[in-house]
Amino acid sequence: MQTRGMNPVTTLTPEQIAQFRADGFLALPSITTPAEVAQLRGIFDRLFAEGAGWKKGAQFDLAGTDENQRPALPQILNPAEFAPELRATQFRQNALAIARQLLGADAEPWFEHAILKPPRYGAATPWHQDEAHRDDPGVTYEQLSVWLPLQEATEANGCMRFIARSHLGPVLPHHSPGDDPRVTALECVGSFAPADAIPCPLPAGGATIHHCRTLHAAGPNGSDLPRRAYILAFRSAVRPDAAFRGYPWNGEKHTAAQARHAAWQNRGGPLGRASRAALSAAAGLLARVRGKAARLLRK
Repeated sequence: MQTRGMNPVTTLTPEQIAQFRADGFLALPSITTPAEVAQLRGIFDRLFAEGAGWKKGAQFDLAGTDENQRPALPQILNPAEFAPELRATQFRQNALAIARQLLGADAEPWFEHAILKPPRYGAATPWHQDEAHRDDPGVTYEQLSVWLPLQEATEANGCMRFIARSHLGPVLPHHSPGDDPRVTALECVGSFAPADAIPCPLPAGGATIHHCRTLHAAGPNGSDLPRRAYILAFRSAVRPDAAFRGYPWNGEKHTAAQARHAAWQNRGGPLGRASRAALSAAAGLLARVRGKAARLLRK
């Protein structure tokens, strides 16, 4: 795995930046090396096989209710928590550099996730806007995601599809697929034209970058091989926004992953919760200090 302190080797041209701002998404043929892609593929195959994060609600079936022994769209939230070596990759360095080109010098890592579409039965990812998942009232920021396929991404195995310029409009209404609040995924039910979608097939190690309001989806995996993707999300500087109250469809969710997460948070009773809160506060303070130091060094 690559080491910390490396410099980004992939940045955007002015033409690519203009294209992203106009269309709300961008495809790159390469954002990291074949060797790193192979390493990442091994890490994620291990994490999914081990059920990493399941007990704390960080691994779940995005398209189901977690009752199926054969999940159709397994996802791991913040996988670097379970494989710290993911924090030291060329992909991460390049993605952060690109995010700062598009969102500003104060852009910071926000969260990350990995998605597996199993061969032959991997489910489609519904049409949605990432901002529709926001559940943090009182603030505002811009967000983008950098999506890395760990094998070739094709229309047959579920490459990304986008609606160009949809990021210029509002967040459209969403709901739980099948109106089932036990399903974690969201599906857009607002007015748009899926027939206008632009597919973005990519080689392994390529990337798509999309704005948080860009409508996107990915088809099912009908191939004989797994389709794996690693996604890093970044956000701009956070500003107060008393008018933002969150989105109602998120409050309607009652998922098995939420229940597992709540049980995990409550383990050890009040003393356990207080200890974890103190550790989390210390980690947050350290991250803010590191971020401030990094911004000073860039000036």
